[in-house]
Amino acid sequence: MKRLIIISITIIMFFFKSSAMSNNQKSFYDLEIESINGEIIKLKNYQNKVILIVNTASYCGFTKQYEDLQELWDKYKSKGLIVLGVPSDSFNQEKKTNSEVKKFCEVNFDINFPLTTITEVKGSNAHEIFKWAENNFGKSAIPKWNFHKILINKQGNVEETFASFTKTTSNKIINKIEEIL
Repeated sequence: MKRLIIISITIIMFFFKSSAMSNNQKSFYDLEIESINGEIIKLKNYQNKVILIVNTASYCGFTKQYEDLQELWDKYKSKGLIVLGVPSDSFNQEKKTNSEVKKFCEVNFDINFPLTTITEVKGSNAHEIFKWAENNFGKSAIPKWNFHKILINKQGNVEETFASFTKTTSNKIINKIEEIL
């Protein structure tokens, strides 16, 4: 009889374990990243905003997209868009120091949207933002090259991803941003 009770309890626990266990997966708003100036950017400060995360590089053929990113930022920041540039050397096309990246962006493109420190965006050393995006949206969230774009909606979910070849000011991206703003 005792054995039957133990088996019954085990079976009941098995069926209810998923509801009894807590889900420790972080939300987008639990994440943080260091700014290019060394301060911590707490993504919880971006709640109820639309965020476009773009891994950038100074020596890439797509580097002119910085102009488009700045244009988006200027046009939509008052409506709740955050453009977050994430300089990365994951594809061996970034300057060596944060100060060099910052100067390059300011001098060549007059960038004033938030930039992070030079950050890994793919593989086992990827920053947790990119690991979170992959876990929550799939392989299309993994940057295949520089200027890959991840669009986060106001609920903190990946809304869409866009390849490097998709121009930042394309109708495809603008329409999606306007739809979720």
